[in-house]
Amino acid sequence: MDLKVFKSLTDLFFYQVGKQNPQTAFLEWLNPRNKKKLTWGETSSSIYKLAKILKQNITAGDRCLLVSENRPEWLISDIAIMLANGITVPAYTTYTEKDYKYLIEDCQPSVIIVSNDEMHNKLKNTISEKDFVKKVITLEKIQGVDYKNKYLDFNFIIKNDLQESDKIKNLNLKRNSPACIIYTSGTGGNPKGVILSHGGILNNLEGACEILKPLIDRRPIFLTWLPLSHSYEHTVQFAQIAVGAKVFYAEKIEKLLDNISEAQPTIMTAVPRFYQNLYNKINMNMKKATGFKAKLIKATIVLGKKELLKQKMNFSEKFMNSIVNVLVRKKVKKQFGGNLRAFVSGGGALDKEIGEFLNAIGLPTLQGYGLTETSPVVSCNPIHKIRVETVGPPFGGNQVKIAADGEILVKGENVMLGYWNKKEDTEKVLKDGWLYTGDIGEIDPQDGYLKITDRKKDIIVSAGGDNISPAKIENQLSNSPAIEQSMVYGDGKNYLVALIVPSKEFSNQKEKINEIINEINHNLTLTEKIKKFHLINENFSIENGLLTPTMKVKRNKVIAKYKNILENFYKK
Repeated sequence: MDLKVFKSLTDLFFYQVGKQNPQTAFLEWLNPRNKKKLTWGETSSSIYKLAKILKQNITAGDRCLLVSENRPEWLISDIAIMLANGITVPAYTTYTEKDYKYLIEDCQPSVIIVSNDEMHNKLKNTISEKDFVKKVITLEKIQGVDYKNKYLDFNFIIKNDLQESDKIKNLNLKRNSPACIIYTSGTGGNPKGVILSHGGILNNLEGACEILKPLIDRRPIFLTWLPLSHSYEHTVQFAQIAVGAKVFYAEKIEKLLDNISEAQPTIMTAVPRFYQNLYNKINMNMKKATGFKAKLIKATIVLGKKELLKQKMNFSEKFMNSIVNVLVRKKVKKQFGGNLRAFVSGGGALDKEIGEFLNAIGLPTLQGYGLTETSPVVSCNPIHKIRVETVGPPFGGNQVKIAADGEILVKGENVMLGYWNKKEDTEKVLKDGWLYTGDIGEIDPQDGYLKITDRKKDIIVSAGGDNISPAKIENQLSNSPAIEQSMVYGDGKNYLVALIVPSKEFSNQKEKINEIINEINHNLTLTEKIKKFHLINENFSIENGLLTPTMKVKRNKVIAKYKNILENFYKK
């Protein structure tokens, strides 16, 4: 399939519909209270019916806010909005009423698609205030709303038979037409709406399909659990379409391991936090092993790392490696359904130790790099040559270069059209077609692999003028099973301090945490060492406003909340 020939994402979808048997299973929601299974034919039919209604209520370029958990109707709504010449504005279900109010006032949607009562309760006050919201479509029946006027029932819309006249076509869409506005997480101030084009996402899919090609020898199965409102999973959705996958939607994060067993995915995408938790869990279980079992596990990790690093093995090592393939790695894979060919990590830096460990125990993990502003992937490690300390070679669809100060710059069709209603902010990061990413990195001259070394705006500058990466230290801290979360502080100070959220089992073990920090300090430079720390008993979470929906710590908010504690570290 040549993705260059498609003008829009809707073209891609209906091309794939034409290739698939209409009765072939496509989408399935693993929610026992709301089981849904849709074929390619049923999905296509529902998109046409919804697009027809949307077209009656929007004009070209109108925004449509989509607030829903991951489920088959998400994909149907997204593609129907595009088919009706609208622009999808996905929003996280974890947003507060205040967050939704900001989004609605910023993008002024003509239509809002909302999933259920819980989500609607956070939207209803703003909906009632805004005249520009013409229609609200609910995926489930909402109590106490008037379905005769402003509100429409999704299930009522799609229950009628599909007529030939319902099969609208959108010939106005071009590759540079806006497809969606995805709001960035906003670790600082309010989130910005990133306008991504149809061509930008299609361009991104070219690189994604190259990565997927050697992982697919039959129809692939995906388990989707990252929010579809995240640019990463949103583009993965179209990669699933491009490769004709069967897609399962996870019930919820707490049921993820059960859902993995049920779906038996070929490929899973996740953010580094998921792999960090996975590493800690597997590592803790492995450390409990004794005797022969412990020796097997040790051999699995040592030989797995050798294989990953393409180091030569003698005959006995090769033989032992084949033994642990059967006795250890096969059992590990079975815990993830037995069919897993690869994990793909994006949305942040994956610690090198975690990457090596997962690959060594039989869970190939491909680290990539990207931003919402690049649709979102810039580069990714291929399965045949994984270098865990890097984010792989750049996709062919974009150019990457390093500025004089080390900042990574990206140019290509995948780069955003701009920020919604924010001309000045757009001009700050888009110069002569180059996107200034805010990340610091280097390109290996030997093989072109990209390595992220720092985050420009998150650098701590000490009182002595030293540039320190807090993320590097925080990753090492969080790799310990005893530490759930951490934040390093010390901008303009003589030394670094840290806020530590201990794991439940270690909540009262300050001495143990102190030992761990001392061990980590041995591997850090003098300016990077943590001199003091404070244990806090509240996790950084989305609910308390200290974590973004993409699991990044809102440093400014954490600093503001714990300002007195942090500053007291420096009082004599």
